[in-house]
Formats: sequence, structure tokens, C-alpha cells
Amino acid sequence: MTKILFCGTPEFAGAMLAALHENGYPVMAVLTQPDKPKGRGNKLTPSPVKVYAGEHGIPVYQPATLKNGAFDRLMAILDPDLVVVAAYGKILPASFLNYPRLGCVNVHGSLLPRYRGAAPIQRCLIDGETETGVTIMKMDEGLDTGDMLLKRSTPITEEDDFGSLHDRMALLGAEALLEAMPGILDGTIKAEKQDGSLSNYANKIEKEDTLLDFTASPASLAHRIMGLSPAPLACCTHNGQPLKLARAKVGKRDGVHGAPGEVLSLKGGIIEVACGEGTLLVTELLPAGKKRMRAADYINGRKIAVGERFLTPEEEN
Repeated sequence: MTKILFCGTPEFAGAMLAALHENGYPVMAVLTQPDKPKGRGNKLTPSPVKVYAGEHGIPVYQPATLKNGAFDRLMAILDPDLVVVAAYGKILPASFLNYPRLGCVNVHGSLLPRYRGAAPIQRCLIDGETETGVTIMKMDEGLDTGDMLLKRSTPITEEDDFGSLHDRMALLGAEALLEAMPGILDGTIKAEKQDGSLSNYANKIEKEDTLLDFTASPASLAHRIMGLSPAPLACCTHNGQPLKLARAKVGKRDGVHGAPGEVLSLKGGIIEVACGEGTLLVTELLPAGKKRMRAADYINGRKIAVGERFLTPEEEN
């Protein structure tokens, strides 16, 4: 029987682990990130992969590092035939990658070679892409540079945010992994080299990525807002207070209608905001110290008026 070691951490990875386990593939053990503090109390919280493994009696390992042969001894004891990786969050060293006789395969959340790196789902939304997908790939020492084994695509709609696209791609990734597994195990699946000249990198989302600049086009602002929702959310300020925008789309007005960030209309429970060219329609937001709410509720609470402005934190200061 083929022994499979699984490496993954967030919910996306949890979907891959569940697909393997529930379809009869023998996952002998799981590697996942150490528990991390979360919430106001900074309570140590296990990853979704650890939770699933614990519920199904799969042994869990949480090494602080894999560098400098730190995991080599345990790897030899586990002696896996195949390693399956999905959003693990740590670089796998050569000694790890080269150990299993069937190699290491990764479920990556983009259509490689596009969007290599840590945040492919968010970045493709922020960039306004109309299609993305998942790639099952062989792992090498590069960053998502290995040969591709199978690709499956999905369209991106105007209604998609990071949450909806993530969930759809988790299902797509699980389906693609199950489709690829027989060929991976018997060696019949064909590998295709990536064209590195077509690649770009999906860097980790940083604080500066969340800041909204209303001199930008309404399309780029809407893409950023949707790509960062439901977390960490795109940020601006209103009347000196932090404000996060959770859902928005492009308005129908063209041209310049006010100062960037100026509130032009509150009709229909929608906040229409002037941008560099055209307008942005904000439909959901998160005020400081409050829960996420519809723009209509923010308006009804008399928290905003026409002529006020949404600003970047730098403009506020």
C-alpha cells in the first residue's frame, strides 16, 4: 500500500486532505504549521488541517523548521512513498523533496506558470483576471516552478470575492487531485514543463496592499476590494476613523465628478464615491469597532453624508 504524507495548513489544504482521506487514499501522517495565537485573547489555535487530522485519527507533526535536516530523521521513520502538499507555508528542502520514491506533488491555486507564490487567489482578483484555476504539479527546489501534471480552470465573475473564489477553487483543487492521483501512483501521468517567460509572482498580501487610493480607476479599486474580502479587507478613513470596504463594483458614470474619494450619492442604499475617472459603488463595509454591514445600514445610521470624503491614511494625516 502506498504511504502518503500530507503537508498543508489552511482551509484550502483541508479540502485536499479530506478528498484523499475520504476517497480511500492512505494518509499516514500530516505536517502542518505550529498552532498560532488568534483573536483578542491570543489563544493558540490549531490549523484547519490539524483539526481535520485530529478528528480522523491521522497523526500530526508540527515542526518549527525543516531546514538543515531538522526533519530528516523523522522523514526516514515515516518513510512515505508520496508527499502531497497544499498551502503548507514552509519551504521544503532538497532532502525532503528527494526522499519519497514517487516524489512530492503540490496543489497550487493558479493556472501555472501564472501567479506562482503565496497569494495566487487574491492576486488574480486584485489584477482583474477573468479566469483562474488549479494546477497539480511536481515539486522541485524552485518556487512553484516544477513540471505541471494537470490543470483545471474556473471563470472569475464580477460577483466573486476572495471568499467565494477560494471556496470554489478548494473544491476544484480536490477534484483535480483525485483525478490526477491514479496516474501519479502508477507513473502514467504526463508532465509538462512550465514556460518561465510567462510567469509572474503572487506575493504575500502586506498592509500596503490593503490601502485604497481613490485617484485610481474604479475598476482597480473594485478589484482590490473584492480580492481582499472577507479578509483582510481594503482600508481607508472616513471622518478621521478607519473604515474597511468589503464589497464594491464599478459605477456607470464616466469622467471626473468630484475630488477623489468624495461621496457623490447615497441613493438606493449605495455609497457612490468619486475616483480618478468614474465612480465606485460601495455596498458593504466594516466601520471601526463594528460588525460588517450593508452600506444602507451605514447610511441609515447617519454615519455619512454627500460631500464627505473617503481618504487614504496618508491623506488623513
